[in-house]
Amino acid sequence: MTTGPENRDQRRLPPWLKKRLPAGGAGAAVAGLLEELHLATVCTGARCPNRAECYGQGTATFLILGDRCTRACRFCAIPSGGPLPPRDDEPEAVAEACVRMGLRYVVVTSVTRDDLSDGGAEHVARTIRAVRARLGEAKVEVLTPDFKGLMACVDTVVDARPDVFNHNVETVPRLYPRVRPQASYPRSLEVLAHAKGRAARAGIKMATKSGLMVGLGETADEVRQVMRDLRGAGCDILTIGQYLCPSSAHLPVARFVEPGQFATWQQEAKAMGFWAVAAGPFVRSSYQAESVFKGSAISDP
Repeated sequence: MTTGPENRDQRRLPPWLKKRLPAGGAGAAVAGLLEELHLATVCTGARCPNRAECYGQGTATFLILGDRCTRACRFCAIPSGGPLPPRDDEPEAVAEACVRMGLRYVVVTSVTRDDLSDGGAEHVARTIRAVRARLGEAKVEVLTPDFKGLMACVDTVVDARPDVFNHNVETVPRLYPRVRPQASYPRSLEVLAHAKGRAARAGIKMATKSGLMVGLGETADEVRQVMRDLRGAGCDILTIGQYLCPSSAHLPVARFVEPGQFATWQQEAKAMGFWAVAAGPFVRSSYQAESVFKGSAISDP
């Protein structure tokens, strides 16, 4: 049995985008724990094609600050609209889930909360600190929004000392008005550069990371330029994956990029100086994040 984008006829997908579902019951245990602790994951919210695989391996990417986003990017399956107030005990619930799942590498992301004065930065920082208090040896990666360019909010997250600060540019600048009209490509680069500089000035050992989707109408040269821009912003880790349309209401796939092109981009990115690169059809920003981190220059031996 195979799985892929939920609204697509599997026969229309190229063979490299068909994935066999894993066997075993670990996935049900993860889903049950998340339900018990009333926690959301981006795996489910974004309809990730790797969800069954990751759950089956006993891991997940936690989605905090609610399950509704204040923005409406045209590639993303997470619902938009008026979110609820942040759940005060959510950081501790995430930490409890990490302990019970036995995680040694924790990945936390959030919806964009433009309705909050700090964009939810303090809530993200509290979650980092809660995980550290319960799992002192675990590595923590956070995937943040752009906080509307408020660098004090970036500072709040960096000062909580995540091992990886991730912020995705998502696509090439030419496509921003169509793909993520409420975002800004220069702003995203500034967030990454600022986070890197803040960590360096504070003596914090922290990698910066970003990712983009392909198959939305970009050219190979535009992808290369994004890679150069990210390196110019001090970005250390890069992910590149295939965009898959989550529903008929979202942007259609312009093309399915062949695996060989991903391999070429990966080689080129490594030559540019990225510490670690993951590029492939099923790659997502948080997919196999621990393995990607272990391949980076900042990872402990």
